[in-house]
Amino acid sequence: MAVKRIVMRAMVIGATFALAACSFSMPLSPFGGQPDPVVTGSIGPVSPLDPALDQEDWRRARSALAVALDPQGNGARVAWDNPESGRHGDFEAASGAFVRDDRVCRAFTARLVHESGDERRLSGSACRLSETLWRIDDVAPGQAAGG
Repeated sequence: MAVKRIVMRAMVIGATFALAACSFSMPLSPFGGQPDPVVTGSIGPVSPLDPALDQEDWRRARSALAVALDPQGNGARVAWDNPESGRHGDFEAASGAFVRDDRVCRAFTARLVHESGDERRLSGSACRLSETLWRIDDVAPGQAAGG
């Protein structure tokens, strides 16, 4: 019985060392290799609407989009702005709710204004993933600015 316990402990210790070796890493640059690349944690644009929007812009815009597209909402235009970046805009539902792939969806129009004052109009559709999260399925240039 004691031998069996010793063997089991040895197996557990051996497995622990084997698994620990899997997570061991050593930089190779001191051995003449290239330095490790800088990893920023993001791949591609933050927003499906405009690559110029940063994470905070998109967080604020996404909240306004959820309110504007809410099927129980009044259909009013909902604005967002980020005083730090100078970017702002608004969303408005462009259709009633419809079902696509078993999800509640809605068409929308968007207006995005960059810190330079350049304005973009977009139209698209989004489908509801949760109470406050909508997935933008398509987006394209919309009507000309001024309306």
